[in-house]
Amino acid sequence: MKKLLWWLLAGTRGGHNRARIIRMLHKRPYNTNQLSEALKLDYKTVQHHIKVLEKNSIIVGAGDRYGRMYFLSDIMEENYHLFEEIWNKMGSSD
Repeated sequence: MKKLLWWLLAGTRGGHNRARIIRMLHKRPYNTNQLSEALKLDYKTVQHHIKVLEKNSIIVGAGDRYGRMYFLSDIMEENYHLFEEIWNKMGSSD
């Protein structure tokens, strides 16, 4: 899990925004539109990052279409401390 998180957050373009999405979803579930507004990112950008995170089992979705809510996966919840470690090493302050 640690290697996957390093790759998704620090090793790829857009990692900072993916990290911001993970932090938001750790607090509570959001849909794509809510994340877009809260993070001040384009809807399509958030949609892309959601697909990447879902494909890598970092988040899971529930519901249909526009109302689909996203949550951290159980494995991500269990390993959230690894995310925080990486976030701190990245020097992020958001």
